[in-house]
Amino acid sequence: MTRLFTESPKRIADITTQLTTQGIPLLAPVTPAGPPDPDDPWGSSHPAPPVDRTTLAWCTAVQMLADHHHTAVERQVLAADALLRELGVRGLAQLHSDLHLGAPIDYRFTRCPYCSGLGEDPTVPDCREVGCPRQYKFANHPHFCPICRGKGYQPEWFAAKRVANLDRWLAASLGHGRALWYRRLAQCLRRRR
Repeated sequence: MTRLFTESPKRIADITTQLTTQGIPLLAPVTPAGPPDPDDPWGSSHPAPPVDRTTLAWCTAVQMLADHHHTAVERQVLAADALLRELGVRGLAQLHSDLHLGAPIDYRFTRCPYCSGLGEDPTVPDCREVGCPRQYKFANHPHFCPICRGKGYQPEWFAAKRVANLDRWLAASLGHGRALWYRRLAQCLRRRR
């Protein structure tokens, strides 16, 4: 839990320092509403809400984009704004999958970019914000990370378990393959008689 309270504020502080040194505002301005497009009936004519660039979700998104594209943070500001405007915090899971060429992410083996593999929501929300049922109010229950859904990042444990399962399946398939081979051989020998 100590890492949760030290790593997240450090990530936010690093990103906000980079933004302020570049003269980029910490609150993205509201984009004005565009005129309605008759060719796009589903297009929105509402103004886009402002984006707070000091939130952990925004800092995570811009850091993921900058690391993936090997660019400076200031070059990915507008992309992170668009991601959080359109998809919110849950967009981080989609972004993480997109950066891995659309492959599904198994957070037991890949560290979650939002909670750093702890499995709990790093913003430490209260039950009212998350919308927990009333009976959980006094239970001191954890709020799972909205990205990895509480999957425990333990590659050393899950890898050993996965290798053991693969060995078992391989042995079973080889045994099954041998049985098929013996059955085919027996059928060929019976036909020769």
